[in-house]
Amino acid sequence: MSLRLEWNNDQEKVDIPEAWLDKLEQLLKLAGEAEGIESGEVALTFTDDEEIHQLNLDYRGIDRPTDVLSFAMQEDGTEELDIVFEVENEDEEDPLSGVLGDIIISVERAAAQSEEYGHSLEREIAFLFVHGFLHLIGYDHGDDESEAVMTRKQEAVLEQVGLTR
Repeated sequence: MSLRLEWNNDQEKVDIPEAWLDKLEQLLKLAGEAEGIESGEVALTFTDDEEIHQLNLDYRGIDRPTDVLSFAMQEDGTEELDIVFEVENEDEEDPLSGVLGDIIISVERAAAQSEEYGHSLEREIAFLFVHGFLHLIGYDHGDDESEAVMTRKQEAVLEQVGLTR
């Protein structure tokens, strides 16, 4: 099994070109290689500010829209609920075992940020996707040092596909 991207476009404001999705799959593989992750599935959903605002409120208690949310399936945190999957046939695999998690990107927020930062929407969505992936595998940016680590990793992956600032 290799790293796979499953995606869904829940918003109507921007049509996501197929070439961008191909680039996101490439970024997933590059980021996975850089982190030694060879297999798994990442679910990506494009949405709008209204929907991500509600998710941010429901899951993080933050009453405003954000650019990207990540929901890791492989966390060992004590705050996560245990998901129990009963296997009737011992030859069956747990269907969640290869799922790394979900990344949700507000295309509306990404568009505003791309204008603010003076780069393309494609670059901003790619940045948010790699950022979300790093969160799925355990990275965080709660302090200056960890933020610098994430930033270096994100920029290194984006540079490989020509999406620099």
